Amino acid sequence: MEPKTRPVRIGFLVPPGNPTVEVEMIAPAPPEVSVHFTRMVAHGASGSIPGSHQGQEERNRSQIAHLSENVALLAMVAPKVIVLAHTATSYTLGKKGEAELVERMQRETGIPFITAFGSVLAALAHLKVKRIAFGTPYDADATAKGKASLEAHGIEVVSVGRLENVKNIYEETAERAHGLARRIDVPQAQAVFLSGVGMPTIASLARMERDLGKPAVSAAAAMMWNALRVAGVSAPISGFGSLLNEKRSKP
Repeated sequence: MEPKTRPVRIGFLVPPGNPTVEVEMIAPAPPEVSVHFTRMVAHGASGSIPGSHQGQEERNRSQIAHLSENVALLAMVAPKVIVLAHTATSYTLGKKGEAELVERMQRETGIPFITAFGSVLAALAHLKVKRIAFGTPYDADATAKGKASLEAHGIEVVSVGRLENVKNIYEETAERAHGLARRIDVPQAQAVFLSGVGMPTIASLARMERDLGKPAVSAAAAMMWNALRVAGVSAPISGFGSLLNEKRSKP
């Protein structure tokens, strides 16, 4: 019997209260891929609850401040790529700050480092999409920062919408995400982008696309697609939307 090939390891940095990332990254992972997770340190303002709008910016900045130690822990499993699984952190950093963070993390570990938001940009470029409808589970301020970040990278945001009455992002459902996608879609949008990896999306993307008649890209799907691409895993993955259901080539 031939020895089994060592799995391709992919590492994800997860916000401490997020219950969604592990589930959504394990589900589409091919048999030859193993996924590994480290929780990031994130202290919010007094009384803020993980997943709530209150204190989100403070939690983002805390994650950034402690990132080196969390990345060092995840690097111990020697993944092919490390993924910052939190879109809103990139909105806090801005275009220049994110580029500097990516370069620093790669220099410190020698391991390719990507972000959820950077993966979205790569996915939109791959799909040749320049105009999007943008949906989030965030408050108005964080959503505005996300829109500004997209526009800073040359993406035209032709429609914006937020989930209503969000008490905690981590308590949201795929059905609510699906409803948001339908609500924000407009004919001018070449694709719909749903931000926020704490909001479940990945299992419902194929149905979204059938309903919308266009690509539906979530931060979760984009970061898995990009992580697999960087790790050199090319086989298509069915059942999780058109982005993952394409053969990938290394960047």
